[in-house]
Amino acid sequence: MDHVFLDQDGVPTLVEVKRGSDTRIRREVVGQMLDYAANAVAYWRAGVVQAQFEKTCEVTGAEADTALAEFLLSGENPNAGAAIERFWQTVDTNLKAGRVRLVFVADVIPLELRRVVEFLNAQMNPAEVLAIEIRQFVGSGVKTLVPTVIGQTVPPLTPKDPKKWDPESFLAERRLRKGDACVEVAQRILNWSGEHCSRVDWGSGGRDGSLILVFVHNNFNLYPFTVRTNGRVIIQGRWLGLHSPFDSEAAMQELAERLNQIPSVKFRASDMSGFPSFDLLAIVKNESIKAFLAAMEWMEEQIESQ
Repeated sequence: MDHVFLDQDGVPTLVEVKRGSDTRIRREVVGQMLDYAANAVAYWRAGVVQAQFEKTCEVTGAEADTALAEFLLSGENPNAGAAIERFWQTVDTNLKAGRVRLVFVADVIPLELRRVVEFLNAQMNPAEVLAIEIRQFVGSGVKTLVPTVIGQTVPPLTPKDPKKWDPESFLAERRLRKGDACVEVAQRILNWSGEHCSRVDWGSGGRDGSLILVFVHNNFNLYPFTVRTNGRVIIQGRWLGLHSPFDSEAAMQELAERLNQIPSVKFRASDMSGFPSFDLLAIVKNESIKAFLAAMEWMEEQIESQ
């Protein structure tokens, strides 16, 4: 594949570039693109795309989270961590739903490809299929590129409002997916958050919901961990590492050791620089959730001591 992009709505955009003189642009390129798209929605998840994005940033010398925050928020924002997490959740939701955009780019889009693009774009909902013809005009020392978008002949669909999760819908989804035991654990975490956290934010994913706990300290939001309806508890190590005292390896080592008091959880200090996670089933037993909440209370104490 020539290019892969994500737009501001987290829609994966697959781009194939050909010259109009290349005979493959009439048929072969269509099958190739559909092959890419079918495998992308079947095998890719947000983590795969995120890893490629971070690799690209390494090559260009950019810091991945900073670049993404600037793209999403147009500058510094105390809620950047939550915005980035919601973005990758949306990417994952789009992939699972087959919500992708396929774009053919050429200097000349032949009639055969135009017909195929318009047909596919009319039929492939929620996927979108477009062609962009980029004509070049040269004269008097000036070169002009003129793009024409082909395929937007179908009236745009009215976008659905994002799903708004709340305690009732979140717990109902937990019960549906994992049973009563996990609902009890999630409810216990909710009760704990009411005593220890400044607030709870709720994700807007169409399929997967998120319970996002927030500490507000010195007018700054910190996100200790997130619980997803898919059964994962995600430690927000990368965001914690931006703030004292968790910008030190010793504090991260201590946090990892405290979390490792949970049976079946084995984190290294290096894991804490990312978003390590474990299954909610790991803390179903009373002693396990006690160990987890004790680690979170220690984290809270360290933050408040600064």
